[in-house]
Amino acid sequence: MSDDLRQKAGDVRDNAYVPYSNFKVGAALRARSGAVYVGCNVENVAYPEGTCAEAGAIAAMVAAGETEFVEAYVIAGSPMPVTPCGGCRQKLAEFGKPDVKVTMATVSGVEEVMQLSELLPGAFGRGHMDI
Repeated sequence: MSDDLRQKAGDVRDNAYVPYSNFKVGAALRARSGAVYVGCNVENVAYPEGTCAEAGAIAAMVAAGETEFVEAYVIAGSPMPVTPCGGCRQKLAEFGKPDVKVTMATVSGVEEVMQLSELLPGAFGRGHMDI
């Protein structure tokens, strides 16, 4: 895990818009090119309409013209590392290979590292769509 991802995820976490849960999350993805894309969670009074940090980072990456990341870092202000939600696990699996490392961290420095394949075993992928 690179220190720059930790720093960028922590910095963008500060910008999270969370007036309802007060639970800030930041995410940083390193694309294959080496560029880093970040995202933070953005809540909405209509709860299901919010955006997760991981989804924001993926959207920034795709908007920049990239479609693959090789490393991810997610940080939250919780007592233990928080794994991405189910929807974000599927989103991450769309743009990262199964062996990509995802580091989940707390603001106090506790980290847990897992591969994408561990976060979403049996992921639905392009192979399921082949006819």
